[in-house]
Amino acid sequence: MKRRKKLLAFLLASFAVISSVGCQATGASTTRKVETQKVETQEIETQKVETESKVLEHAELYVFIAASLKNTMETVKKEYESEHPEVTVIYNADSSGTLKTQIEEGARCDIFFSAATKQMDELEKDGFVKEGSVQNLLMNQMVLIKLKGKETAVTGFDTITAASSLALAGEDVPVGQYARKLFEKMGILDKVMSMEINQGPNVTAVLTAVAEGSNEVGIVYATDAASMPDQVEVIAKVDKDMLDPALYPVGLIDNKEASEVEKSAAADFMKYLTGSEEVKKQFLDAGFELYKK
Repeated sequence: MKRRKKLLAFLLASFAVISSVGCQATGASTTRKVETQKVETQEIETQKVETESKVLEHAELYVFIAASLKNTMETVKKEYESEHPEVTVIYNADSSGTLKTQIEEGARCDIFFSAATKQMDELEKDGFVKEGSVQNLLMNQMVLIKLKGKETAVTGFDTITAASSLALAGEDVPVGQYARKLFEKMGILDKVMSMEINQGPNVTAVLTAVAEGSNEVGIVYATDAASMPDQVEVIAKVDKDMLDPALYPVGLIDNKEASEVEKSAAADFMKYLTGSEEVKKQFLDAGFELYKK
């Protein structure tokens, strides 16, 4: 009888131990599952936040640029968009006078990069430009060009009337304005204007006219001539003592159609354009000079 009681007590004690161990194991397993679920939840939330931060609202920037800037600005656009895939930069390249008129008529524009201060000053005066945003960024100089390898009696600006024809930008185009100002200072404006003149709507048209042989000589910027070294060559360059270099100001336009995201993107692109050392190098490589007061 005593043996049975001892055996029963032993069995009960063993069962209690086993139950206790089983409960502890079950508890540990449950704890591990809960902890695992917490970690997985945290990882999902982290991935969600990272994904949301990468998917930014898309912005389109409308940037009006002087025709002489187009080649370099295409490189700037490519590099900026590679670093900011959420932004698309849309260029409108033409003469600064034409671009100014388009802005005045309500064309959508976020940034205006002019080849002269005149157009920018007028827009700023009339309230189209955001106050305090304009910066003089670059300088460029006029050159007299001819078709590469072709003979001409023209040796400089003072003998330009010896040419059979002249490619010259219109009066509302900065390079055309600078050229007329130069001839006026030289006292030969009337003689030049009595020549056979192919008046181009922008500097690109003037460059093309000479490169294709349509005109014997033409007046463009140094950077334009440098963009076609195999087709045109420089006869003479305007001395800085004769005429100040062309100034290129850039400014933010008050685009009332732009969203807050697009306004922020425009400010960032402006900062990149005026502050990036790589962008400055690209302009210098193209033949521009950085503005100095």
